[in-house]
Order: sequence, then structure tokens, then C-alpha cells
Amino acid sequence: MEVARLLSFTKASQTLYISQSAISKQVKALEEQYKTGLFERLGNTVALTQAGKLLYKKLLEARQLQNELYQELRALDEQFSPQVSMVLGASTTISLYVLPPLMSAYLQLHPNVQLTLKNRNSENILKALLDHEIDMGIVEGINKVSNVTYTPFLTDDVIAVCSSKNPIKKHPLEVNDLFDTPLALRESGSGTLAVLEEALAAKGIRLLDLPLKIRLGGTEALKNFVRVDTCLSFLPRQAVSKELQSGELVEVPIQGLTVKRTFNFIQRKGTENNFPYKDFVQFTKRQYSDVENLLH
Repeated sequence: MEVARLLSFTKASQTLYISQSAISKQVKALEEQYKTGLFERLGNTVALTQAGKLLYKKLLEARQLQNELYQELRALDEQFSPQVSMVLGASTTISLYVLPPLMSAYLQLHPNVQLTLKNRNSENILKALLDHEIDMGIVEGINKVSNVTYTPFLTDDVIAVCSSKNPIKKHPLEVNDLFDTPLALRESGSGTLAVLEEALAAKGIRLLDLPLKIRLGGTEALKNFVRVDTCLSFLPRQAVSKELQSGELVEVPIQGLTVKRTFNFIQRKGTENNFPYKDFVQFTKRQYSDVENLLH
């Protein structure tokens, strides 16, 4: 399944931590069992044969049936706790600042669940979900697609920040001041960038018309740049809370501009009630809500 998903024996060996020769041996055994080739070897790449495509499709269906069976068995007996794995994909803010403590708490209650977290930007998480690379994702509010289920998780503010040494911090800003303020922003495809662009568009401002000095891939890189530069940046409040408390970064209110993000769980339709996905969604929503209530 992993070779079929990645179309690469090398990549499959890396993700499974199994030698390439061991994977080749298993695939060869499968081909002998079904008396047909499953992969076409094309130099350094591989492609699925018609038989390979059929087997991969049926195996995905079988995994879905297995998940449904686990859910039904848990309904009969809550003590049923099979050894299962779940691969999550989340954007930077969620991966770095929200999920780690929630995942730790979840694993203490569900020691038989193995979790893997992949950090991607929102566009790539949706693609990974549709390609069966991940089982569930958490993304900023993006254009919704019909074969995916969206469940609201949390909201977060995106705020303008600058270095504590930046003179701009002393002056209250209005939206039109952005035309004369050098900016450092996230890369294209970032959910943070998308909601900022949307908020500016509502004020009749195109991001392309602003003095963008640099784009950086990743929240941490952007924070580190803004700390030492004179640029203004827009970052999630959750991502800069420690820097705001320590005084390294300063929030710069911009009159009339509010930028909020909504994060959703995304799942392939038909998997919403499967174990452990449903349990994880309910647990994280409850835990996060409890933490938020304590903070307020």
C-alpha cells in the first residue's frame, strides 16, 4: 500500500523504516500470489499496473471496513482497544503550539493508538488527505470540497507584530499606513497569508500593492526574521504569545483591521465515525475548550 501510494520503493522504505530489499521481496511475493504484475518498473520510478490499481483500491476499502468494525466493537465493549495508527496533518500553528500537549494527554488514555503528525501548509494537508497520505487534518478555513467533512475546532487571531526595537511600535497605525510599511509575510499556500489577504480585500486593499520585502516559509523563520528586522509582520497570536510576554515582539494594533482564522478538522467523507478519529476529535475539542475556559 505504501509503495502504491508513494509510487516509490525508496520512499516507502523510508516511511516504513524497512529496507528496500525487504519491501521488494514482499511485493514480489504478492505478485506471485496473484499471478500478475502489480508495478511497472520504469528506471528509478514505478507505476501501478491495472491489477495494481485494483488491489490498491480494494485494500483502501478493506482498511475502511476494518475501522468500521473497530468502532462497532467499541460500541459493544468500551474496553476494546486495538493497536491502531493514525496519521494527522496540521498547519504550523496547530502542529507547534496546540497539538503536542493534546496528543500527549490523548496517548495517556489510549496507549494502543500510535500517532504520527505531519506539519504542512493548509493546501498541502488537503491534498495529503485526498491522496490517503494522512487520515485526518486540521487546517485554516479554506475553500471547502464536497468529498471532505469539516468539523470546527478553534479560532485564533492573526495580529500585526514587530521587533521591540522597531520605531513603528510607537505609532498607532491605520490600514492605509500599510502602503508605506515594509512587510515580511508567510509563503503562498499558507493559511495565515490567505486570511490576511481576505481581510485586506474586505478593506479594498490588494496584498500585491503593499511593500512586501520578504516571504518566509514557516512561522518560526518569520518570527526570527522580524525579531531583528524593521519589517512589520502578521502572525497567529498563539504562535507569538511567549515573545509578546518576554517583550521580544510587540503587537501593533491596526485600526479597523481584524484578522481571524477558524481551524477545522478535515476527514474523508465516510470516516467521521471511525475509531480512533471520532474519539480524537471529541477529546481534543473538549480538552482545548477546558484550557480556554481556564485562561479566560
